[in-house]
Amino acid sequence: MILNPAKRDLLAAELLEAEGLSPVSRSLTRDALRRLCRNKAAVASIAVLVLLVLAAFVGPYLIPFGYEDPDWAAFRSPPSLADGHYFGTDPNGRDLLARVLYGTRVSLAVALTATLVSVVIGVLYGAISGYMGGRIDAVMMRFVDIMYAFPYILFVILLMVIFGRNVYLLFAAIGALEWLTMARIVRGQTLSLKQREFIEAARASGQKPFKIITRHIIPNLVGPVVIFAALTVPEIIATESFLSYLGFGVQEPLTSLGTLISEGTDAMESMPWLLVFPAGFLVALLLSLLFIGDGLRDAFDPRDR
Repeated sequence: MILNPAKRDLLAAELLEAEGLSPVSRSLTRDALRRLCRNKAAVASIAVLVLLVLAAFVGPYLIPFGYEDPDWAAFRSPPSLADGHYFGTDPNGRDLLARVLYGTRVSLAVALTATLVSVVIGVLYGAISGYMGGRIDAVMMRFVDIMYAFPYILFVILLMVIFGRNVYLLFAAIGALEWLTMARIVRGQTLSLKQREFIEAARASGQKPFKIITRHIIPNLVGPVVIFAALTVPEIIATESFLSYLGFGVQEPLTSLGTLISEGTDAMESMPWLLVFPAGFLVALLLSLLFIGDGLRDAFDPRDR
């Protein structure tokens, strides 16, 4: 394929823009960040999320009680400043503040790991399917349809029952199913991107399909991927909490917000603090993540550019 100089220069410019090297591409990213900073709800949610993350990963080192160490002098103790149990203790004398902070850490770890797994699988799968097209695309998307036919929660519970209840399997089980929607989104975006001039320039330069996908297709999907990933994290946290509430999630001696809420529900009449504090942390975490996801969606929405 021989291109005239004017056409070649135009395609080269498009190719540079696709690789994120042009001022236009960088300015669009800066515009999106400025719009995000103007979103007061998103900014406040980011501040809340930072505080929760710091509390979860730094807080346990600043309090004198461990999440699984009982205080023999404070069984079923209500919240108090005098004895240092600010959130009270559970029936086993364990400090609830330490357990809530550690449970938040576990819930965040499950959500972030499962989201990373779903993003990696979904982006690669959807980009390959959309770019290759034809029979390959048809077969790959029919597999996604078949996977969608399985009840999500039931499938995760089945994996936990067959292979045992451990936190690492929980990471894999949730992440291995969350990629389906991501794959469909990425495929749809890829179908439109592969018709662009910079993809023609990449093909004309002799680049192989996998290199085109990884260097030109995927970098142009950052906006939709980031938005969907931000909205996936709270969904996974809610799923993990639900599974832990049913007894199929994180098991002792570890704990998570879902496990703590399950324990608090059993004793909510006599010890309501066991339910109030874990539920409050879970609500704050989910709302902050949802507002951040909405802010990112608005910031990267092409109609606002």
